[in-house]
Amino acid sequence: MGYKVAVVGATGNVGREMLSILDERGFPADEVVALASRRSQGTEVSFGDKTLKVKPLDQHDFHDTDICLMSAGGEVSKQWSPKIGAQGCVVIDNSSAFRYDQDVPLIVPEVNADAVSGFTKKNIIANPNCSTAQLVVALKPLHDFATIKRVVVSTYQSVSGAGKEGMDELFQQSRAVFVADPVERKKFTKRIAFNVIPHIDVFMEDGSTKEEWKVMVETKKMLDPKIKVTCTAVRVPVFIGHSEAVNIEFDKPITADEARDILRQAPGCLVIDKHEDGGYITPYESAGEDATYISRIREDQTLENGLNIWVVSDNLRKGAALNTVQIAELLVNRGLLKQKHAA
Repeated sequence: MGYKVAVVGATGNVGREMLSILDERGFPADEVVALASRRSQGTEVSFGDKTLKVKPLDQHDFHDTDICLMSAGGEVSKQWSPKIGAQGCVVIDNSSAFRYDQDVPLIVPEVNADAVSGFTKKNIIANPNCSTAQLVVALKPLHDFATIKRVVVSTYQSVSGAGKEGMDELFQQSRAVFVADPVERKKFTKRIAFNVIPHIDVFMEDGSTKEEWKVMVETKKMLDPKIKVTCTAVRVPVFIGHSEAVNIEFDKPITADEARDILRQAPGCLVIDKHEDGGYITPYESAGEDATYISRIREDQTLENGLNIWVVSDNLRKGAALNTVQIAELLVNRGLLKQKHAA
C-alpha cells in the first residue's frame, strides 16, 4: 500500500505544482488530499487525470496522514506545522518558518541527503529558499573537488517567486504599457514591467535584504559553515525561472574544463555551455524543467583559483515543489517513514 499525502496551500502556484509533480513522478500515494484556507473550500485542483476538491486545513485530521507538503506561507506554517508534526505526520515545509531551526533539517537531496534523518526531533523538514536550492546544487560538486572559500552571487529572480500576485502584476503592467493605460503597482515596491528591482523581502540593519541573508545562511547550513557568501537579489520581469551570476573563489586549483566535467556528472545538474550565440540557458528555457542548468563556465583571471558560472532553474519546480517531493521520496526510499495509513 502507498502513503496518504496532504498538500497544504493546494490552490497556490507551488501547491498546484506539487500536485503535478507527485503525479508525474509516480509518488507511491494511495490518497492525496488538497488543503487550503476555508475561503478556498470547494475549489477544484488537478492531480494527474483526477480533480480534487480543496478541503479546509483547520478541519483535517492528520493522525492517519503520512506526509504533509506545506506551501501556505510562513505564518500558516508556524501555526500548523508543529501541530501536524505532533500528530505523527511528517511535514515538509516550503516556507522560511523553520529553515534556521537547529532541530529542523534543511534539505536539498543532491547536496545533503544524509541530514534528513534529523527530522525526528520535530517531524518537520525545511525546504530551502528557491534561489538557494539551485545555487547549492551547482556548488556542491565543485566544493567537493576544490573547497569553496567565497561565493559572490547576483540573482535575477522571476516574479513567480512572489506568488500569483507577482505574475498578475507583471502581466497587467506590461499590458498597461502597450495600451498606454496607467501602470498600477500593488505587489512590488516599484514598477516591475520593463524594469528590474534590487529589493526582495524586507531590509535588514546592515542594508541587506532578507532574501540576500537567506542565501547566505542557508548555503552555510547545507553546504559548509566556513564558506563566505555575499548576495545581491534582484527581481526581474520574467514570469518563471531564477537566474544567478555566481563568482566562486576556491582553496585549491580548478580549471573551467575540470568544472565542466564535474558538473556534467553531478546529480541534478545539466551543463549547456557552448561559446557561441545561444549556447547557454535562459530562464525562459528552464520553465517546466527539473534540472539546474549551468552555463558560461569560465575562469576568473582576477583570482588565483576563481570561476564564474551562470545558474538557471525553474523556481517553482527545483526551487520549491520538485525539491519538496524529492525530500518525500528520500524519506520513502530510506525507509524513514512509519506507514500509518497502510497500517
